[in-house]
Amino acid sequence: MTESPTPKPWIEGIHAYTPGKSRAADGRELVKLSANENPLGCSPRALVALGEARNPARYPDPDARHLRKAIGALHGLDPDRIVCGTGSDELLNLAAQGYAGPGDEVLFSRYSFSVYHIAARRCGATPVEAPDADYGADVDALLAAVTDRTRVVFLANPNNPTGTFLPRGEVERLHSGLAPDVLLVIDQAYAEYLGPEESDGGLELAARHANVLVTRTFSKIYGLAGERIGWANGAPGLIATLNRIRGPFNVTNSGQAAAETALADQDFVARSRAANQTERTRFVEQVEALGNHGLRAVPSKANFVLVLFEGALPAETALNAIAQAGYAVRHLPGQGLGEALRITIGTREQMDEIAAVLRREAEAAG
Repeated sequence: MTESPTPKPWIEGIHAYTPGKSRAADGRELVKLSANENPLGCSPRALVALGEARNPARYPDPDARHLRKAIGALHGLDPDRIVCGTGSDELLNLAAQGYAGPGDEVLFSRYSFSVYHIAARRCGATPVEAPDADYGADVDALLAAVTDRTRVVFLANPNNPTGTFLPRGEVERLHSGLAPDVLLVIDQAYAEYLGPEESDGGLELAARHANVLVTRTFSKIYGLAGERIGWANGAPGLIATLNRIRGPFNVTNSGQAAAETALADQDFVARSRAANQTERTRFVEQVEALGNHGLRAVPSKANFVLVLFEGALPAETALNAIAQAGYAVRHLPGQGLGEALRITIGTREQMDEIAAVLRREAEAAG
């Protein structure tokens, strides 16, 4: 018998992350509205910085000092309380790895970001899902699911893949119900799509408490998904833990330069936010007009909409019809969302074409 290395049992329990598709079953390239990328691309200034910063023979600054300083200046944060990562995904995984392990529990709401389950399993902890409230986080359900083994609580706000949002008061109530030795990770990947008055107060909580970590990314509104840049803010002890276990040169030269330049172009961010709000509102109205056919849009604060198929039209039929029209959207049966499609907000023309497909298919299904 041939022997081979055996992975830890908790690693075998991981279902690898599945990215959004960009091709049809027959190999055709599709317009990708499956990964919540910015349809406007990135800041033109950031694009220039990307080209100018490439120096593959030199290691990047391991501490991303200039980028952390720029993040701190924009958000009023101490750069020493910021750590940068290979996207926020790295930092989410490190948060679980740093504070949970075999015998511990990592808690999050049903229909949360699938990386949370992976992050828990990756460090040998047990992932625990709390019941949702109409596809969003339920603070009472989360607190009821806390046990003496709970070490980390993940909250995506706005939530991916549903787009739901917990306001400031509910986030504070969640935090106040947790013991000081439980880490609350507030994943704000889509925070820049909120208006200033809609802040959930996560950064303020992180400034006041030693058990709150906030993560953000440059992959969404900043349009730098291909460069893999994220950051986290929290108490010095939390940041020190993540620095101990992160990759030593985890953000590239070009990524650091592009992200720093992107931060300086807040006009691009404002245009992206406004365009998203306009097209999201229009698309939701078109979906809601099909309510008599069983289609429903979950209220979203992000750059996507989760469309529920609660009538005669199955989600998979709509998925295939949308692909025939040239678009890739996200079907998530593995997350219990077999009768739903997550659709990234694209351009006006793209959203009108998808709405037309949904209308045609819904009417045909009766």
